[in-house]
Amino acid sequence: CSSLADIMLLEVFLVLGSVIIYFFFSKKKEETLSFKEGWWGKGQKPGTEEDTTIWPFKVETTEEELSDLFRRLDQARFTEPLENSCFHYGTNSVYLRKVVSYWKNQFNWKKQVEVLNKYPQFKTKIQGIDIHFVHVKPPHLPEGQSAKPLLMVHGWPGSFYEFYKIIPLLTDPASHGLSSEHIFEVICPSIPGYGFSEAPHKKDFNSVSAASIFYELMLRLGFDEFYAQGGDWGWLICTNLAQIAPNHMKGLHLNLASVTNMGFIHLLSILLGRYLPGLFGFQDEDVRRMFPFLEKGLYRILLESGYAHIQATKPDTAGCGLNDSPIGLAAYILEKFSTWTDLDFRNLEDGGLERKFNLDDLLTNIMIYWVSGCIVSSMRFYKENMQKGIGTQKHEKLTVQVPTGIASFPNEIMHTPRAWAQKKYTNIVSFHFMPRGGHFAALEEPELLAEDILQFVGKVEKEHLWRKK
Repeated sequence: CSSLADIMLLEVFLVLGSVIIYFFFSKKKEETLSFKEGWWGKGQKPGTEEDTTIWPFKVETTEEELSDLFRRLDQARFTEPLENSCFHYGTNSVYLRKVVSYWKNQFNWKKQVEVLNKYPQFKTKIQGIDIHFVHVKPPHLPEGQSAKPLLMVHGWPGSFYEFYKIIPLLTDPASHGLSSEHIFEVICPSIPGYGFSEAPHKKDFNSVSAASIFYELMLRLGFDEFYAQGGDWGWLICTNLAQIAPNHMKGLHLNLASVTNMGFIHLLSILLGRYLPGLFGFQDEDVRRMFPFLEKGLYRILLESGYAHIQATKPDTAGCGLNDSPIGLAAYILEKFSTWTDLDFRNLEDGGLERKFNLDDLLTNIMIYWVSGCIVSSMRFYKENMQKGIGTQKHEKLTVQVPTGIASFPNEIMHTPRAWAQKKYTNIVSFHFMPRGGHFAALEEPELLAEDILQFVGKVEKEHLWRKK
């Protein structure tokens, strides 16, 4: 009997010991995210090895596609807007008529196709789907200098085209009045289901899936060490990539840093941060951007996130209409380029769209969605990322230890103070309040963003902040 008790006691100790050892060691193990080995092609995964060929790609459209587009534009049905509603009800159709008139009569898609094709583009099959990417090498490298690979990831409703103005500033900084101490080789992929990357044919393709595919892409291109940059979905995909491959990512630069796992201190700082900013590590600029929180936080989210709720629940229903109507597509996308660039643009009949962008750039982005027919698959990305609930995914609970730089633009829809970001990104080496600009930073303020990326990489390199473990 006593020997039985001894055995039971020993078992209890063994179990307790195992639990303690598990928690002691799993803390460290949990710091990285598992690479997601998926297969997103049609039907069953073939038994053969995947073809890793990389082939050149060019944007091309047929006369049939263009005549179909113009037929649809000619047959447009517009609804009169409410008097003095400006952009408060969404895209104002008085202005939309002007856009459509420009689209039909002045916009030269063939010329824009040449612009799109001025940078080398490629495709390669990864996990069963064709991945499209732009890959630009420096035009000239000074003696003894090597280019640093930089992965740049877009979001919704943007595209790889968002980076066309910043690419030359990074691949040839000296010619644009910037420091040439660091020169980049830039890789801009289209997220699967966006632009010219094939859409996943299976459910559950989320940000970790995209990060895993882009990691494979970088390794396939021969980059063992690289930097990554992103805003919007690019923020999350690059964050996940830093969690999957901290030994390969030298630095992470973000122009949006959202924190989805809110703790008690976060909530307390929302209540008291305005009155005791120092206690919560808030700067004066944080207070200015965040408070009053009901108005600048909660109400703003409720007013501006209807699209996300639709896309996170029933993307295909709304998407069907947008995929069938170029004008519906333009109205849906242009509204985001207005409001996310500056919330005050809602008070203007033209949504302030041409204050920061030109119609050629805006329509080129819309045309990428139209000719590739990708709006539905791009919207599904919201459902895949949010259907399990915010704050429930493993990656949301993990920190990021890769050196991180954050460029905080004043007109971003939601502001994340450094004190909040620091809980997630434990190694922030540069955090800057940018003087102007909104959500689409690379397209709207390419010089400001390029300068911030250059100084951040300069810091990481000079101070040897990244070490391969």
